[in-house]
This record gives sequence, C-alpha cells and structure tokens, in this order.
Amino acid sequence: MAQNHPAREPHKLTPLNRLIFSSRWLQLPLYLGLILAQCVYVFHFWVELKDLIGAAMGNAASLAHILDAVTVPGAERPTKLTEVTIMLVVLGLIDVVMISNLLIMVIVGGYETFVSRMNLEGHPDQPEWLSHVNASVLKTKLAMAIIGISSIHLLKTFINAASYKDETMMWQTIIHFAFLLSAMAIAYTDRIVMTTHAKHSS
Repeated sequence: MAQNHPAREPHKLTPLNRLIFSSRWLQLPLYLGLILAQCVYVFHFWVELKDLIGAAMGNAASLAHILDAVTVPGAERPTKLTEVTIMLVVLGLIDVVMISNLLIMVIVGGYETFVSRMNLEGHPDQPEWLSHVNASVLKTKLAMAIIGISSIHLLKTFINAASYKDETMMWQTIIHFAFLLSAMAIAYTDRIVMTTHAKHSS
C-alpha cells in the first residue's frame, strides 16, 4: 500500500517567499549568543561553589566573597559562615541551575520550533518534552520555569526577611503571584485553542 507523504515542492517557492522563509536563520546568532550566556552561568556557578567550599574550609578570602554576596545593602554583615548564609548561597546556586535550564529550553526548543529540525527522534538523550514541542508547549514550559526562578528569589527574601522592608516583601510576593496568574492564563488559553482545534478536526 502506498504511503501518503507530505508534498515537498521547495522549487515552487518564489524568490520573495524563499527569502522570507530563509530569514528564520537570522535567529541562529541569537541562539549561539544564549549558548555563550550559558557558558557564563557555568563559570559563575563554579566560582560560587569554589568560594563556598573555600569558606567552609576556613579560607578568609572565600569567606569574605560569600558574605559580601549574601549581605543585603544596608543590613548588618555577618562575620562567619552560618547555616542561613550557606542556605542563601545554595539557593543562589539552585537559581543559576534553574536559569540554565530555562536557557536550554529556549535554545533547544526555540531552535527546533522556529529555525530547523534537529532530527533527534530515537536519540537516547532526546529530552522527553522535545518530542511534542511547539510554540504553545514552549510558552507554558517557559512560564513554569520563570515561576520556579521567582520562587527561589522569594524564598531567599523570606529567609533574609529581617533585612528587607515589608513593602519590598509585599511587592515581591505580588509580582510572584502575577507570574502565577500569567502562567495559568497561558495554560488556559492553550487548552481552549487545543479543544477548539480538536472539535474542528473531528
């Protein structure tokens, strides 16, 4: 039985259509730039981790760098490595990891969706979400990643609550809820679109 394959007739594209379609490759330098940003985050992660380990082992320079990093402007600077200080540094490391995950989703998912297929089907390391990625899925995943990053920042603020004004904490909480509502609105909109598309297809 003959299989139906989608018609591919790129030779029928007009020069203008070919130019417009090829313009998607202009995004390639942007994704390469994000890869460089990922390298910067990796370097920053290892610098912070090295200073944390050095501070735990009694290195004065590493301890000073760690205390400067976690001290809120205007607040009293700690004099030693405490449990709260370690927790704030670790949350900062987790924040870097989550932003790196966000970068990976934008780089891989965005390139796959808007530039060119990478033909990863069957590859053992293919991300599970990439098999059904599209613009709507990518939007939802990015919104969830942003909520996770916002949660880390909000947790760091609450742990260091004595150093912040109540107004600052209130606005950070309001902004976090705004991210939550935005993600829910995106997910609900995508659900409506998928439901409508399913009804028209049936």
